[in-house]
Amino acid sequence: MKRVLLTIAIALLAATSAHAGDAATKKTIAYVQKLQTSTGGFVSMMAPNIRVQPTLKATSSAVRALHYLGGDFLDKAACIKFVESCHDLESGGFRDTPSGKPDVFTTAVGIMAVTELKMPTGKYAKGTIKYLSDNAKGFDDIRIAIAGLERLSAKSPKNDDWLNEVVKLQNPDGTYGKGPGLARATGGSIVTFLRLGGKLPIGRGGMADREFILKLLNDGQRQNGGYGKDDPIASDLETTYRVMRCFVMLKSKPGNIEGVRSFVAKCRNEDGGYGLAPAQASSISGTYFASIILYWLKETP
Repeated sequence: MKRVLLTIAIALLAATSAHAGDAATKKTIAYVQKLQTSTGGFVSMMAPNIRVQPTLKATSSAVRALHYLGGDFLDKAACIKFVESCHDLESGGFRDTPSGKPDVFTTAVGIMAVTELKMPTGKYAKGTIKYLSDNAKGFDDIRIAIAGLERLSAKSPKNDDWLNEVVKLQNPDGTYGKGPGLARATGGSIVTFLRLGGKLPIGRGGMADREFILKLLNDGQRQNGGYGKDDPIASDLETTYRVMRCFVMLKSKPGNIEGVRSFVAKCRNEDGGYGLAPAQASSISGTYFASIILYWLKETP
């Protein structure tokens, strides 16, 4: 019965959403809405005949995707209760499921969900700051931890140590990574560097000023319009998101905006969702990355 009511609600919201733009956007909103379960949490993707457990990671992505799409929740109150159930009061962190264990990534995206849902942050802020400060180790942890703390307008007591860790990863010219993955690594690292309070130009050789970085990002765009990892041809939405966030942080935009927009369109599926790469099944992560990239493409100067 609950599933029937959810289906009816989906149809009504998809048809009457006051914020959604064109028909394609409405279809994407409906796709995201369908991922919400009776628990209030969201699953990562539709999997017929397979029971997929709702997670905080998927829920956080869905909440943020609906924000950028201009969509509504089927049941916001239930979503808030699900997020609350994933909070671990003892550690101050967040768990991916109510019975799971907290980790850095889930804690960071958990506080993103809290702020996006406009839940009172007083209950969570102190514990989140402490948990992330105590447990973030290495670049990947630091990158997501600082993104979560940004939502609280807070700094970790480890901020300077984290900044030094990021600086240590620089190449002599101030770039990051190597080979085909240079744009991805540099884009993600520069965003983290700036969020930690680093100032441009950077680099032992003094080369990595704003214009140098923007040229590197533009040169790294693939023929299909997106950005990718170590494979010199393939692109994916997660990498494209990392590079686009760097453009936004630098108050700029790609030289080939239509190329980026075309790549995102290649990741879209008939169900209205997006895969992480062309020909991949729709998922909430792919749909979140697509929604924020398209939002940035409209908003960038």
